[in-house]
Amino acid sequence: MAAIQSPLPDQARRETGKALQSALADLLDLSLLAKQAHWNIVGPRFRSIHLQLDEVVSTARSYADTVAERAAAIGVSPDGRARTVADTSGLTSSDDGWQKDTQVVDLLVRALADAVKRLRERIDLTEKTDLVTQDIFIGLAAKLEMHHWMFQAEQQQT
Repeated sequence: MAAIQSPLPDQARRETGKALQSALADLLDLSLLAKQAHWNIVGPRFRSIHLQLDEVVSTARSYADTVAERAAAIGVSPDGRARTVADTSGLTSSDDGWQKDTQVVDLLVRALADAVKRLRERIDLTEKTDLVTQDIFIGLAAKLEMHHWMFQAEQQQT
């Protein structure tokens, strides 16, 4: 059922919808990964990294909503179910249990690098299919790259 009609041609809508859906899965996974680390971090830099993780969660959740709403606006039903996210996210996963602050920093550097790499591929794709979606992805890339830079700077303390 297509409840929402899109002004995009069908092929552009399908390709853009796939890009939006995969970005949604990555963003939801990133928010969960960062929140899991937030709850389980230990070590001398606990407080600063604990707070920094909340910034990543906030960015990921905010953009997840923007991405899902863009999908809906072009007539693609967004899927944020846990099983879908687990099956389709391309991000690095975390271990369970307590994590040393240095492990958390390393994890976030890898996860953010994965997210940015995948997002830049979507930016290239949407240049041809939907410039509005591309604009959303470009803004998101700037935010994720900022977080990536900050966590890389944290690595230099180790």
